[in-house]
Amino acid sequence: MKGAFNINSQTATLSPLDTVTFEKPTVEDGSEMWELVNNSSLDQNSAYKYIMMCEHFAETCVVAKEDNKVVGFVTAFIPPERQDVVFVWQIGVDASQRGKGLASRILNELIQRESCRDVRFLQATVTPSNKASQSLFKGFARNHGTKCEVSECFPEELFPSDEHEEELSFLIGPIEK
Repeated sequence: MKGAFNINSQTATLSPLDTVTFEKPTVEDGSEMWELVNNSSLDQNSAYKYIMMCEHFAETCVVAKEDNKVVGFVTAFIPPERQDVVFVWQIGVDASQRGKGLASRILNELIQRESCRDVRFLQATVTPSNKASQSLFKGFARNHGTKCEVSECFPEELFPSDEHEEELSFLIGPIEK
């Protein structure tokens, strides 16, 4: 048996040897998500943002856990004006899990969720210097046999400080499930 899936609880373990599970986050997971970000090079958001995402957007967010510790996550939502798009706000992977394909697995878990049944596109914004995220999203498109269109989204001058690069939009799809 390659994997076991429990659709009712939205928890999945991919193989008997794999100790990482994928779950809907709870508000208690928010602080661990925030700590993961603070121990990385990801854009910092307030702890409130992660708790709020876990409370109000749990259906479109995923936490990856190993031994009940958050080792990866995605925060995402479906924009009200585009019910066929899931927008990935942030994806984070603990240093102990990097290079294992965890980010890709989290995205695949996300699009398989019941809440994403009408989703045909995955969208995210990525800075030009973030080669890892660019590679992740292009690889996701390739693995799903679909397009990844990159376009300008938010120019650098929109941001209040000189420390933020422009954001490029990555639109992946249509995604067949």
